[in-house]
Formats: sequence, structure tokens, C-alpha cells
Amino acid sequence: MPLPAYADRYPNIAFDRQDGILVMRLHSEGGPLRFTIGARGVHDQLGRAFQDIRDDPDNRVLILTGTGDSFCSDFDPTPDDPANAPTPAFFERMFREGRDLLRHLLAIEIPVIGAINGPALIHAELPVLSDIVLMSEHAVLADASHFIHGVIPADGVQVVWPALLGENRGRYFLLTGQRIDARQALALGVVGEVLPADRLIDRAMELARDIAAKPERVTRWTRLVLIDHLKRRIENEMGYGFALELAASAARRYDLAQGG
Repeated sequence: MPLPAYADRYPNIAFDRQDGILVMRLHSEGGPLRFTIGARGVHDQLGRAFQDIRDDPDNRVLILTGTGDSFCSDFDPTPDDPANAPTPAFFERMFREGRDLLRHLLAIEIPVIGAINGPALIHAELPVLSDIVLMSEHAVLADASHFIHGVIPADGVQVVWPALLGENRGRYFLLTGQRIDARQALALGVVGEVLPADRLIDRAMELARDIAAKPERVTRWTRLVLIDHLKRRIENEMGYGFALELAASAARRYDLAQGG
């Protein structure tokens, strides 16, 4: 699918491509992204966008980043959106969209550079799953949307963070809501470089140009080799995790409706 067919398809995603290097920038009305799960929210848009990127043969390297001084640190709960009513259709949609997020990201067959431009507190697993991860000096990482708010961290984060941090540190991270700053992330091996904010995208582009200069089969097949084990783990473990997460969410909604 050529870029013009999807460039303007997603309200919360802006695309720009130069010499095969596709920059995917998340935003809300041109500012930092506020995460949404309503009908056509960014929770749905991301999986679809990753699929479009995968299917575009003119993409050579992907840079995933945010807007302004935040990657994604806030929710826009849209409480009145009827699509978020606790119906079977809602839980079915959450299951599909959640699986598509990581499945379709890992299905991309070109190298991915994550440029974390600021706090990544919601779905921070997305940029850190990149092949090269860069982080702004003022950025922090956390899982601020699951366990600390009574939600089971099982939509893939239970695989990603223990894999990156080690089993014990990964569980600690998910259970406590720990915030990891840029220097800690570098020391722990979660990111490859820490940069001043005004150097982040320039460095991402520099690395992307170096990658894009290599033979295309080499870059694509190297990506496949490097992420194969993660794809297998996500595919094997995410279904069970989602079943528990969504069942617990449904039970919680029922208890609240009953005044519990």
C-alpha cells in the first residue's frame, strides 16, 4: 500500500517519508498524544497503521516517535463514548485491538528505531520493542495503565518488560509502577543512547540513513532474525494474558455497577 493511501488515514498519527525513511509521529491535535480507547481511538489506529507500514514496499526504515515533550503520558478517557460501554462487543474489540498492537508492530519487516521524545507512561512497550531505542534526557518509562490502577498487566507487557529488564526487575517494574529515567534505562540496557531533546530526531535520522544504505534484503532479513523470538513469545503468551485481563476487567465493572 503506497504512503498516499494511508498518510491521512489516522487522526492521531502523522507520517513523513524521505528516501525510504518513514517517520511515524503520534499526536493529539498536533500536540503530545493523549491515549484513547474509544471508537477509532489511537488504541485501534496503531495496529492498523503498523499493518499499512508493513504492506508498503517503499518503506526502508521506520522511526517511531511522539510529539512535543511527551511520547505518551496521559489518557483521554472519553467517558461518554458509547463504544466504551461494558458490552461483549467492547471486550471483543479490546481483545482484537490489543493483539494487533504488538502483533502488527512485530510483523513489520523493516528495521524500527524508537525515538522516545519524552515521558512514555502508557504503552511504553511499543517504542522499547524497536530494534534501536533512543531516549531523550528528560524522558521516563513506566507502565502507568495497568496494575497500579487495578488492571492485570497481561496484554504483552508481561512478556516485554521481564525480557528487557530481567525476570525479577520486570515484575517489580509492573507491580510498583516504577519510573525509569533515561540514565537508568541506559544502564539497564533498555535503550541504546540518551540524547538531548534537540538531538533526538537528528540522531534517529542519522542511524536510519546508515541502515537504509545497506542492501534491502540484509536490512529486512536482519529485522526478522532479531525479533523472531519475541514474535513467538507474544503469540504464545498474549492470548492467555488477555483472557485474564479482560475477565478481571469485566468482573470489576460488574462489581462497580452493583455498588461494590
